[in-house]
Amino acid sequence: MKISELDSAIRTSLFEYLLRLGDDRVVLGQRMGDWCGHGPTLEEDIALTNITLDTVGHAATLLHLAGEVEGRGRDEDALAYLRDAIDFRNCLMVELPRGDFGFTVVRQFLFSAYSHVLFQALSTSSCEELAAIAQKIEKEVRYHVRYSSDWVVRLGDGTVESKDRVNDALTLLWGYTGELFESDSVEGKLVGLGIAVDSSTLRPPWMELVNQVFTLATLAVPATTPSMLTGARHGRHSEHLGHMLSEMQILPRSHPGAIW
Repeated sequence: MKISELDSAIRTSLFEYLLRLGDDRVVLGQRMGDWCGHGPTLEEDIALTNITLDTVGHAATLLHLAGEVEGRGRDEDALAYLRDAIDFRNCLMVELPRGDFGFTVVRQFLFSAYSHVLFQALSTSSCEELAAIAQKIEKEVRYHVRYSSDWVVRLGDGTVESKDRVNDALTLLWGYTGELFESDSVEGKLVGLGIAVDSSTLRPPWMELVNQVFTLATLAVPATTPSMLTGARHGRHSEHLGHMLSEMQILPRSHPGAIW
């Protein structure tokens, strides 16, 4: 089915769902962009920048589709730059400050593995526009998984210090992963029509991928319950998001309507 064939109630849910997908990536892209010019080596600086560009590109595509679904004339720029923090629907994990390189690659791996199984599932969405976007994103996310997992293995099975840093990052981040697999009524309406995927069904393939990499990295899955921090899908964010958005949005908000 095409977006034009959906009724208003389903379009409202789809708009909310697309905001979640797009906001995850616009916020993570901004955090990854903090590494531009600061990578531990030139090669890694370029690699992180490429992942950032991919991620921001994914966000732009998803938010553009969200704007079309909403039908109020807001494009991807308006949705990214002219909403307040309470209106963002990104998960909490991606809004955390960048941390050190170990923190960055652990977060990138956990999120990229999630993105891989998510867009693989969405590639068969009954919504033609979303399925086409998912198929393209999934191909690019494979590289993100490969890059981040290689570094998780190198650091996890490396020196005492590198392993300690990765374990510290994992201990902190694991509590945020539960939010990725929460389902609610917004998603439920779309799952019934084959448009969206039930997030709870993504955990098993995600865990399979995570366990494969952790085994190679000689890392253990944290004992912490991975669902203790939630609520961002409904606008309840940490203080980090507001500070990040104030920097990200200052130019378009200071000069409304400007074109450059």
